[in-house]
Amino acid sequence: MDDQTSVDFLKWALPQLGLRWPGYRRVRHLVAKRLNRRLAELGMADLADYRMFLANEPREWARLDALCRIPISRFYRDRGVFDVISWQLLPEAAMKVSTRGGDAVRCWSAGCASGEEPYTVAMAWRLCVADRWPALGLAVIATDADETMLERARAACYGPSSLKDVPEAWRKRAFTRQGALYCLADEFRPDVELALQDIRRTMPDGPFDLVLCRNLAFTYFDKALQHRILDRLRERIFPNGFLVLGSHERLPADGGFASFAANLPIYRCTAPPTGALASAGLSTFRPDPHQPSR
Repeated sequence: MDDQTSVDFLKWALPQLGLRWPGYRRVRHLVAKRLNRRLAELGMADLADYRMFLANEPREWARLDALCRIPISRFYRDRGVFDVISWQLLPEAAMKVSTRGGDAVRCWSAGCASGEEPYTVAMAWRLCVADRWPALGLAVIATDADETMLERARAACYGPSSLKDVPEAWRKRAFTRQGALYCLADEFRPDVELALQDIRRTMPDGPFDLVLCRNLAFTYFDKALQHRILDRLRERIFPNGFLVLGSHERLPADGGFASFAANLPIYRCTAPPTGALASAGLSTFRPDPHQPSR
């Protein structure tokens, strides 16, 4: 199919999935390749046939939705953001957890793909923060809607391109070379629990000190869905906790969050606790620190 044909199809189909075309401009060729493979599987000549198929087979919309997932990720992606997470957000969260008598800093990585983001948080904790708060642990729940991506995260072995932004000292400390791959050392894995969840339908209960929802809801979801997601995220973040977005994402001005770092997509939750969070204890989520990520 030519580019304009795939663009026209995406502009028609994405809104029906609660997705927005502007988020797909730069990655449309990836989706087009997947669509071509799907057409071949179905023995169809073009997207006009596929549109008719979608009209007659409602279950195919779920397959199309999966074709539109963009699992681009790498360790320490957006260096400036992870510098702030490592040296400011995690230490501040540790201080607050210690003050309130908690036992672990609790984080959620939404749309974790193959695990680079939550494992980066685990590395930041152990290499930059843990020595200063030896009585505290880290509990990261990492969720994604794609089981294939989660299987890669469980394996925790990556090609060199996934590590290109990792500080050299971290790479030497946290990874071992196995053939062409770099595998995360076992000590960095137990802090992360992987779970199959689609953020549009279900979320972990929280509450969390830090939530990373990067290059997902506020890039690909339509405005109405973004607002619903933001409301639910706010309910799961401790007052004065943090929400981190992708480098090109921004929150609505009235979303209950305030900018934390100039020119970086990092926000502090300013809204008072509501719903379950208002009456929550220290946490409803804690992975077993003695078990490997599942």
